Amino acid sequence: MDTSSEKPFLLNSPYNHQPVSPTRRRAQPPVTGPFAGKVALITGSESGIGRETARELARQGAAVMLNGLRPDQLAQTLCSFQEAGYVAEACVADVTNYAACQQLIDDTVAAFGQLDILVTNASISMRAYFNDLDVDVFRAVCDSNIYGTVYPLKAALPHLLDAKGCVTFISSISALNGIPSGSAYCAGKAAMSNLAHTLRLEWHKTGLHVGVIHLGFTANDPEKRVVAANGEPVPLAHRPPRWQMSQQQVAQAIARHILRRRTNTVLTGMGKLNATLSRFFPGLVDRIVLLSMKLRPELYE
Repeated sequence: MDTSSEKPFLLNSPYNHQPVSPTRRRAQPPVTGPFAGKVALITGSESGIGRETARELARQGAAVMLNGLRPDQLAQTLCSFQEAGYVAEACVADVTNYAACQQLIDDTVAAFGQLDILVTNASISMRAYFNDLDVDVFRAVCDSNIYGTVYPLKAALPHLLDAKGCVTFISSISALNGIPSGSAYCAGKAAMSNLAHTLRLEWHKTGLHVGVIHLGFTANDPEKRVVAANGEPVPLAHRPPRWQMSQQQVAQAIARHILRRRTNTVLTGMGKLNATLSRFFPGLVDRIVLLSMKLRPELYE
């Protein structure tokens, strides 16, 4: 869906394309927990890891702004949050469009009065070897990971600085070393990780926390799709279930990372092993990957 010319809109607003006034929000019960009094925006939270991260932050007391591109799915997620008694709103917005991100931030602040936590989760993944990959698909995957992080952060920055808040980039162990059939995704995630390092240096006196989560293999929604070489949606490559964390486990780890204001968190035992070996024995990692390509091609193709 091309949303580059569309303005965001709040799903439960009586006026589409208009920010929600705090006076129009439904009355909510008092909330408690480590994130009570905080407002969190999680991009790409209509489903999957983003949805469960928003749910975990809301369970721990945060008011959350949900975001996505599919109005029906986003409305369903918002309904489930509100039925659970969480303080939540939802806004359809394309995070690769800066004007949409600016409106998304404006709507968040209009709805809740502040913004303390930004989790840049929205992204496109892929499954295709570089030789076969259409250049426009490469750009779209990179845009979703790089500009889908830069644009919401840039728009939210004044509010996050005022709050001495927290921004967390959802990266991947793919940022630590190359993964065959994931060239654009690996490039985008590596860019996010290096951006976070740079921003920590630039903002070291501001009190704004910048963290990165490197996800390992995670169980996904059954309908989850990535893009093929031609941009068509295809299922994810095979991942043995024993290698995977559940979405709830990942969400809990992200919440701990934010609460403790950690710099870098690597998830899953395999992810931590990968990070250690990539740092100290990169040649060994390459040999392992090449062997896996030969013996387990279904992991990549």
